[in-house]
Amino acid sequence: MNARGNAFRPHGFTIVLGPADRLSLLRENQQIGGTLLLHPSSNSKLRPTAVALLACTLVSSLACAKRTTDPPLISRVAAETREVVDEAGRKVTLPVRIERIVSLAPNLTEIVYAVGAGDRLVGNTDYCDYPPAAKQVAKIGDTMHPSVERIIALKPQVVLVSTASQLEVFTKQLDQQRIAVYVTNPRSLEEIFRSVTVFGEMFGNAKQAAQVAADLRRRSDAVATALVRVTPVRVFYQVAGEPLYTIGREAYLTDLVRRAGGVSVTADVPDAFPRYSDEAAFSARPEAIILPTGGSMGTANTTVAGPLRDSPAVRNNRVYKINDDHLSRPGPRLVDGLEALAHALHPEAFRPK
Repeated sequence: MNARGNAFRPHGFTIVLGPADRLSLLRENQQIGGTLLLHPSSNSKLRPTAVALLACTLVSSLACAKRTTDPPLISRVAAETREVVDEAGRKVTLPVRIERIVSLAPNLTEIVYAVGAGDRLVGNTDYCDYPPAAKQVAKIGDTMHPSVERIIALKPQVVLVSTASQLEVFTKQLDQQRIAVYVTNPRSLEEIFRSVTVFGEMFGNAKQAAQVAADLRRRSDAVATALVRVTPVRVFYQVAGEPLYTIGREAYLTDLVRRAGGVSVTADVPDAFPRYSDEAAFSARPEAIILPTGGSMGTANTTVAGPLRDSPAVRNNRVYKINDDHLSRPGPRLVDGLEALAHALHPEAFRPK
């Protein structure tokens, strides 16, 4: 292990804390649909009930897959079907009118509802809990281990997944059933806005989706305007404390920290969600620390990791706990996370004049 420790190299990310807090990867670093799963060991301080820290990318982060094409393009290939190029560069043939959708990621479920297609969602994962209506949709298992049999029984016309690596488990079986699979992989806030627009076009709700994207962009622009004269704050984003994980170069959250008036001290670390060594953390000397917690994470990740406890951030009481669902799900509520981050890092910029 080098000074910064071993790092993931997945399309998405999964952290499993096993015996002796060693890292285990599930199915070759399989993407988890905007959700970072933390399975605590007996030695971990994470509570067993805190199973999901959401990304995106989380499950859904996520985040390292290379683009092989420009943004998705939709073209008519027959009177009843159309061809879509998804974010993994795959050509996908879909019905012109999609009536039955299955989502394998919480962030994708949120986008489906945001563009007005929630009534066509016939299946989603155990972690899909927002908006409240999503809880009533038939569950197909967890994000890492969806039940192919349940998916097929629901007769979807399209299955939405967060990155190409999530395809590997079941794509052959779905292909045999002629069920289309559409891959997303947003790595920045702007790419999430684009995903909203594309979903609207796919589901025949282009006008509503364009309005949603415009409203989200307007709020993002308002943050940018408020922060135009601030000095960026050096930020450490603690994904998990024991062992210590953070955000790296490929994480969409690194972009979000920048937009909130910060600069991640780990912005140049390879990969999306690398494990970070104690020595490197001690040397980082961040001015602020972000703890995503309180949403799906419950009370987990509420304590600053040991190597950071003598940092300027802790000494100056600049440790901020922000709802992890607003940060770890790369969907519409990520703008809520942006606003919360910006207000935490630069409260002076939002005081009434």
